[in-house]
Amino acid sequence: MEARTETVTVADGSFDLHLWLPESGGGPVVLLIPEIWGVGPYIRKVAEDLAELGYVVGAPDLFWRLRPNWVADHDEAGLAASLKLASEFDVPHGVADSAMALAHLKGLPEAGGGAAVLGFCLGGSISYLLAATAEVDAVLSFYGSAVPDATGLMEKITAPVLFVFGGSDPYIPRERVAKVEEAAAGRPGIETHVAEKAGHAFHNHEAPQFYDPEAAPVAWARAVEFLRRHLG
Repeated sequence: MEARTETVTVADGSFDLHLWLPESGGGPVVLLIPEIWGVGPYIRKVAEDLAELGYVVGAPDLFWRLRPNWVADHDEAGLAASLKLASEFDVPHGVADSAMALAHLKGLPEAGGGAAVLGFCLGGSISYLLAATAEVDAVLSFYGSAVPDATGLMEKITAPVLFVFGGSDPYIPRERVAKVEEAAAGRPGIETHVAEKAGHAFHNHEAPQFYDPEAAPVAWARAVEFLRRHLG
């Protein structure tokens, strides 16, 4: 597996787009939008897993305006520092940067066969917000806290969407998840997966305070199947 770093240029600067290529050398692209911990061990492992499945994967440095190449430890101190950084983060900038990263990814010579956006936590919110304006073939949003208050955007999204939530998430209470389920009900191409006993960030195997070893593989299998169905 080949990995390299691309540079994405925007109006007010440039940022890194970390890239992983499958053994075949090319394939459909997945823009992997990270959590508040940055492009650290967890996101890199997810990217490697996706590349092994045959996708060209790019993970942008979301926090480049605040702390370039931010990576936090998955402990209480790292969580506190990441939450503080996230409180200073400009979401519209993050969506715009992600759109530029997606365009860069789709323009690579290794890219072909469609494009998806997949985000976790903060990235789950951004992937959903981005899908309202970007041309993609699939959208996967894991526990995006902005989604319940923005269900109206489903009207603007033409791509298939998979929402993943934890039913016992203290950051996104169950009644807010229910708002998403209600808005998605009956809409072709929009699916929800709720791990009722899991909390926030339950797929993050690097964060013992969040990881749920029972719910994580089930949700990931659902995500992989969704990607295969819509990207191949």
